[in-house]
Amino acid sequence: QVQLVESGGGLVQAGGSLRLSCAAPGDIFMITGIGWYRQAPGKQRELVATISSGGNTNYADSVKGRFTISRDNAEKTAYLQMNTLTPEDTAVYYCVKVVWRPGIAIPLVAGSWGLGTQVTVSS
Repeated sequence: QVQLVESGGGLVQAGGSLRLSCAAPGDIFMITGIGWYRQAPGKQRELVATISSGGNTNYADSVKGRFTISRDNAEKTAYLQMNTLTPEDTAVYYCVKVVWRPGIAIPLVAGSWGLGTQVTVSS
């Protein structure tokens, strides 16, 4: 299974910004849907944002208007730009290959989970 590599996390003050990167090996990136997920301590992993191979995007309500997912097929990299961060955004962030079933908005995870990248937002 495809495993993507996350980077770009760190410690930031509330109201600040971070940009996460998700690098994909091989030549399949252009046809791969990408999902960013996060898991906070003591909580279940949750879907944050997705981008299809065609560039269609979707966001969790909690990040709409603050986070932007994008992709650069030439660089085989996806990004998650996070603005106006709050302590509630503190989590380990993961990117993974996703696929969609016809007529169902929530994607299925179709790759292996990586190590993630820690995002910590201080108040």
